[in-house]
Amino acid sequence: MITTMELLDALRWRYATKRFDPSKKVQQDDLRALLEAVNLSASSFGLQHYRIVVVEDPETKQALRAASYDQAQLTESSHVLVLAAKTDMTPAYVDDYMQRMADTRGLPVDQVQGFGEYIKGTLTDKSTDFIIAWNKRQAYTGLGTLLAAAAELRIDSCPMEGFQPEEYDRILGLTERGLTATVIAPIGYRAAEDATQTHKKVRLPLDEMVITV
Repeated sequence: MITTMELLDALRWRYATKRFDPSKKVQQDDLRALLEAVNLSASSFGLQHYRIVVVEDPETKQALRAASYDQAQLTESSHVLVLAAKTDMTPAYVDDYMQRMADTRGLPVDQVQGFGEYIKGTLTDKSTDFIIAWNKRQAYTGLGTLLAAAAELRIDSCPMEGFQPEEYDRILGLTERGLTATVIAPIGYRAAEDATQTHKKVRLPLDEMVITV
């Protein structure tokens, strides 16, 4: 079990990696552990409003680099993880979630249907723009889990918003899946020549960061 100090050490160790060593690949067991961590992340109502796209194909990574202002992390990293938000939240999706909840917990589905109806009721008058923005915020919650889990596994990462979502959606075929690229995180292992790994973190003192009321 990871201790509080080990978690803090891992977070102090991590940084937004600018250059990855392309010869070093994340092993499948570690990748699966990282993806399972994101899958366990919190989300509003537990609806998991986004999906994780794992990109390892070199040609696809090259195309994504062109849609990311030629940033080297896209092709030098072991994998590129794309957190893609759902572009809707339909009653049928909520019903599927209720069925999965019932199956997982060994309950008759009618015992959870009230919760499902409550969720659907809160979304009845919400616009498409509202739903997409809501789903994107949930993806950022997943990103936080991803960065912390990667640090604990000593896998380097770099959260990035500097890309063209429409191009990502086209390259990865996300639109037809009802998804849109929201935030990305190349992962792998830092290159020796990445000078930013030696930079000290610049953070507010804790008593300035935290407001207690």
